[in-house]
Amino acid sequence: MATLQIAANSNALAAPAAAAPATPAAMSPVRMWAAVVGSTLGAFMAVLNIQIVNASLADIQGAIGAGTDDGGWISTSYLIAEIVVIPLSAWLARVFSLRNYLLTNAILFLIFSVACAFAANLQQMIILRAIQGFSGGVLIPMAFTIIITLLPKAKQPIGLALFALSATFAPAIGPTIGGYLTENWGWEHIFYVNLVPGALMVGLLWVSLDRAPMNLKLLAKGDWPGIITMAIGLAALQTVLEEGNKEDWFGSDFIVRLSVIAAVSLTLFLIIELKTANPLLNLRLLVRRNFGFGIVANFLLGIALYGSVFVLPIYLARIQGYNSEQIGMVLAWTGIPQLLLIPLVPQLMKRFDVRLLIIVGFALFAASNFMNVHMTGDYASDQLFWPNIVRAIGQALVFTPLSAIATAGIEQENAGSASALFNMMRNLGGAVGIASLQTFLSKREQFHSNILTHSVSIFEEATRDRIARLTGYFMSHGVSDQALASHKAVVAIALKIRKQANIMAFSDTFFLLGVALVVALLASLLLRKPGQLSGGGAH
Repeated sequence: MATLQIAANSNALAAPAAAAPATPAAMSPVRMWAAVVGSTLGAFMAVLNIQIVNASLADIQGAIGAGTDDGGWISTSYLIAEIVVIPLSAWLARVFSLRNYLLTNAILFLIFSVACAFAANLQQMIILRAIQGFSGGVLIPMAFTIIITLLPKAKQPIGLALFALSATFAPAIGPTIGGYLTENWGWEHIFYVNLVPGALMVGLLWVSLDRAPMNLKLLAKGDWPGIITMAIGLAALQTVLEEGNKEDWFGSDFIVRLSVIAAVSLTLFLIIELKTANPLLNLRLLVRRNFGFGIVANFLLGIALYGSVFVLPIYLARIQGYNSEQIGMVLAWTGIPQLLLIPLVPQLMKRFDVRLLIIVGFALFAASNFMNVHMTGDYASDQLFWPNIVRAIGQALVFTPLSAIATAGIEQENAGSASALFNMMRNLGGAVGIASLQTFLSKREQFHSNILTHSVSIFEEATRDRIARLTGYFMSHGVSDQALASHKAVVAIALKIRKQANIMAFSDTFFLLGVALVVALLASLLLRKPGQLSGGGAH
């Protein structure tokens, strides 16, 4: 079951000026930073809620009587709703006003977070999670909106650094929090954990955002053909990516039908957006050099960011037998260094070329994956410590500079489109990455298992000797029937082969993630230094 999510984390950068509650000059610094902190706290919770639930999915499934396959929709429903609402957020903020739109969705997110803890069955949980995802998805793009529209250009790197905590730190720390709460307090508390920071978020936004009139007339002028085709296409694509591996991809009629729907809908969406006078998203931004190559690098970053969060817990559970709390403690070291380093990134952006920071970040992130390509059966928390530290440093260095340089020079009227495209692609990258890695893991395990099985032949003296020694071991430990002991010896060897094949498949997967990051590094080499970056900032 692909769990992203992803995702994560996909955002609409800035709404057009009509959505902004005030200009930077019209707000006091205290109110300005209250809005930034409140909105980024909301984005952090929305992203955290993906991974924190994934860490406890097995417990939730058992509590509400959901099967393993169907239970995956607890995550999928959230992700589908989130990815659909992200490109709509900038426009809807103009319709309802930023204050009304953000506060309403922040409150709804908290209400439905608590409601999820009281779900009695799978159907209720799926509906509640979908509404939670639809409201939580708004919090991510609106945080970026506030950073870009309210902060002066010289201060925007600080805002982007705060936002990076939601984009890279939240996915890393989510399994740690989810595992701890589930093991010690029960799965319901992963939904209650939103209440205290959520109340702080609502309070900060309530006192900091200016009231503005709604503009409901924009509903009649909306790009409805684009909205409908985009929503259908993204929902179908997300479902294909989430369910494809479980359904054997194109061997399933369900996946084939959804793939056709996604392809047709998204093709129509592209045609509509390029021809309509007032498109929902300005796709022509993709031909701009920094934005186009930034999109490529960001898509690959999404693959590696969410792919690594997906692969590592599976390895620790399947190979090392770790429970959710132990897995969370291992992954904590991909998050803690980021918490310390990300606040320093704006200062580094003032001192160094932002492209250099991006290149170094991608190089370190890639190196952390290459450090895991020679895994053995003893490769556990101690051996993963330094790769996780290197990965954390790399992630911290990449996100803020990449966001800044890719969106440099974007006009105010194009800010919403730029953000939706840029950050949605990272979300899609995560979905594509997880879906691809699931299949890749399975295929590589089969590949290595076939090779190892052929090497362990009954005609080999070493194999017969091993079976004889294991048979003797089982007979000396309570098995009186020699035929049964011999059978158990063969089974033990088969399990050993499968475990080794799995370890080799995980090594291959980390290598693939490293290659994706090298390609992202190459794309970042093609970025052009903006003519003027205020303090190394975005514009």
